[in-house]
Amino acid sequence: MSFFPKISFQREVEDYLTKVFRNNELIAALGTQEVESKYQSLLSHLSHPPSFTTVRVNTHLASVKHVKKLLFEEIQKQFKGLCVPVLEHPKLQDILLIPVIGPRRDLKKHASEVIVGAQCGYAVLRGAHVYVPGIISTSRFMKAGDLVSVYSDIEGKCKRGAKEFEGVKVFLGNGISELSRSEIFSSSGPLNGLGIRMIEPVYLSPSFDNVLPSHLFLQNLPSVVVSHILNPQPGERILDMCAAPGGKTTHLATLMHDQGEVIAMDKIAKKVKKIKQNAELLQLNCIKAFCYDGTKALSVEKREDKQEGPPFLPESFDRVLLDAPCSGMGQRPNMSYSLTLKEVTSYQPLQRKLFTVAVKLLKPGGVLVYSTCTITLSENEEQVAWALKTFPCLQLQPQEPHIGGEGMRGAGLSPDQLKLLQRFDPAAVTLHGMDINSLQDSREDDLISLANKDCIGFFIAKFSKSNSK
Repeated sequence: MSFFPKISFQREVEDYLTKVFRNNELIAALGTQEVESKYQSLLSHLSHPPSFTTVRVNTHLASVKHVKKLLFEEIQKQFKGLCVPVLEHPKLQDILLIPVIGPRRDLKKHASEVIVGAQCGYAVLRGAHVYVPGIISTSRFMKAGDLVSVYSDIEGKCKRGAKEFEGVKVFLGNGISELSRSEIFSSSGPLNGLGIRMIEPVYLSPSFDNVLPSHLFLQNLPSVVVSHILNPQPGERILDMCAAPGGKTTHLATLMHDQGEVIAMDKIAKKVKKIKQNAELLQLNCIKAFCYDGTKALSVEKREDKQEGPPFLPESFDRVLLDAPCSGMGQRPNMSYSLTLKEVTSYQPLQRKLFTVAVKLLKPGGVLVYSTCTITLSENEEQVAWALKTFPCLQLQPQEPHIGGEGMRGAGLSPDQLKLLQRFDPAAVTLHGMDINSLQDSREDDLISLANKDCIGFFIAKFSKSNSK
């Protein structure tokens, strides 16, 4: 069941991906028909949101049981008494899962229309209201208090302030306008703030705007898995190389009971500020965030003893997380992917530069976890094959918890090596909607199994370093 169109790519990117997902190794193992079916299923899944909203509980400040109770009450209030469960995960004991109801096919569309940008649209599909900066166009006579239907301009072709739009648009649901058209597009009008309060979204998912901000962190399920796999211990020195906005950084600090040191780096100052804000909000003191380019984080000269930040001496860290910059093709929902092939293929060399620095900064006996939120071979399994060949000191390690599938064929890795990797493949389950009746009839084990599979596309590899050569 596909409610939205399959994700679309620029032609050269589509040709590139087709070769990746129809590679000879895959075809030899699965057969042409199975390979093609899985690829088409993946394209459909990527345009839809995951089946669950995942939130990580800040166990530094509160217990999961306490936050679960508060969150259940909040969701009942938002959903006007509709009883949607809040589930605890048996293997990830610091997250809560909220099933997403939808897509709802019976919503009536209103004459007054609001067009939002693609990124705003994706946020709405995952439970957000519409804020003024996301609004591109409204009907001519829209007033505050009007019932409106909200659409996403997935191709980015609507002109700001247009009074009507006949291009490709995807229905996101209905809401109530908080402002008139003239207020939204007035040159002296509000640039921020709530624009449309969604009351009938196509996918019913809770809004987390100012909901338990010190106790909860919205995070995709595989992103939570990563920190558990790195498994930082109290008192250790950890490096998070590409850390913004700080979800994994704050998770690492929490797992260490805020004892030790988590060094977080990002090369964009605004993003580093966000890491610091999140650390402060979650009341974590062991995090030190620096604005620095990870490819230059290795010091070739002696450092000053009092120097806290980068660059660092070789073998300075017990564990390193490299959640690498990537082409982001695993993010959901996404109906129109805009990067060119040149941009997509630019990530592999950058990731290798960062990885090389990470290996040198890691102590012998230390652990390095590499992850991306993309689906290509070149940024995932090919990087593992390259790393094992380039750095004889590295060994692939089993991952715990192992919730995703094994690695994808096509990079020349052995079956045993592929089993040590985790690839979260959104196409691992049949795409189907969830209504309140099917939800209430479902067993909790089946819902957890669905949440494990129907998430964003993601990849994780775990290495240990045997010696300093």
